[in-house]
Amino acid sequence: MHNTIFKTPHLTTALTGPLQLLEKQILNQQNEIEEWLQAQWKKTPAPIYGSVDLRNAGFKLAPVDMNLFPGGFNNLQLNPIFMSLSSAAADIAIQKIADGVKNILLIPENHTRNIFYWENVSTLLTILKNAGFDARVGSLLPDLTQPTEISVASGGTITITPLQRKENLISIEGFIPDLILLNNDLSDGIPDILQGLDQIITPPAELGWSQRLKSEHFQYYADISKEFSDIIKIDPWLISPLFLHCGEVDFMKSSGQACLISNVEELLSAITKKYAEYNIPHAPYVVVKADAGTYGMAIMMVKSVDEVRALNRKQRTHMSKSKGGQPVNKVIIQEGVYTFETWGEDNAVTEPVVYMWGERVVGGFYRIHKDRGVDENLNSPGMHFEPLAFAKHCSQPVSPTAPDECQNRFYAYGVIARLSMLAAAREISDQKASV
Repeated sequence: MHNTIFKTPHLTTALTGPLQLLEKQILNQQNEIEEWLQAQWKKTPAPIYGSVDLRNAGFKLAPVDMNLFPGGFNNLQLNPIFMSLSSAAADIAIQKIADGVKNILLIPENHTRNIFYWENVSTLLTILKNAGFDARVGSLLPDLTQPTEISVASGGTITITPLQRKENLISIEGFIPDLILLNNDLSDGIPDILQGLDQIITPPAELGWSQRLKSEHFQYYADISKEFSDIIKIDPWLISPLFLHCGEVDFMKSSGQACLISNVEELLSAITKKYAEYNIPHAPYVVVKADAGTYGMAIMMVKSVDEVRALNRKQRTHMSKSKGGQPVNKVIIQEGVYTFETWGEDNAVTEPVVYMWGERVVGGFYRIHKDRGVDENLNSPGMHFEPLAFAKHCSQPVSPTAPDECQNRFYAYGVIARLSMLAAAREISDQKASV
């Protein structure tokens, strides 16, 4: 493999402040961290898989999103090592959920025209098959009546087959799965065909975006970050974004604006105080986004409460609907975390996305956007991807005296991503307990 695949972005903010202290604390206390995490996984087993979007501000390293139904597995193919790691970790994670699993039915999104999404599905099938499973694809498309070939970005095809249900079991053409793997975030709700099954569905359908809220996840994460910060003796703010939320908003009717204005004002004030505490010479900002959903939709950056008061019709329309045209009536107002990592000669802004199977980090990629700024959403048209630079895994850092050495930085990324995965594990555990 060519060494050029293992590039590392340039961190434009010098690591001489809080982040360097954070990374040194993480590296110095690796044994305590790993022991604590292992104890946590025994209490609340990790979800089957997930991805975490991180932002590295040079003075703060924090997750800004966590997806329980991740697409983008195809980007792991940029580094073949990630594929073998994924298959090994997938095998362990699946057998922990249900021992003796052989047949897996993958249920994807209904993006029949998105060849890049189907490349993701194709990669998932490869990961599962290389792990020794018989994996096939069943579709929720209501008008699908027979097996259909779908083209993928690399030029191949995969076959999707309509689901069949008999009593409390679903199958496709006589193939009865031991486990149903969801790669569909169920933004439109849980379809009847998936309700009341005797088969295991993972991640749980109840954690789809029709019921799950980002604000709930980040409350779990905030609690975990406090526990973790007590162990390594840091300010939890260094790894956790502040946030508030509004539960009744209608952007087109301008209802709920008072909640938005007061929460934006309160959050900007809190961030300003933290910036002053750490002598951070940047303007605080917040991110207002749909409290449920993915794909970078219904999101805006705000640096002043006046921007909320002065939203024009185009902005309101943009914020009013998320994936699949679902109306946005709940929003999370989250502390904006700058990204001061840049890629290439043109210094394109970048952020890492870390992928996990179960409790194990298996790789990831950089989301890069040459036309976006350090305080903007990079998950938008024009982005491209490059592989993360760790050659094997990010569970073995090197000398704590070199926090900016790539293997050390990726260890820190892996720790923060696993904290977010642990937050999702607690979400799932509490959801099961409430049923």
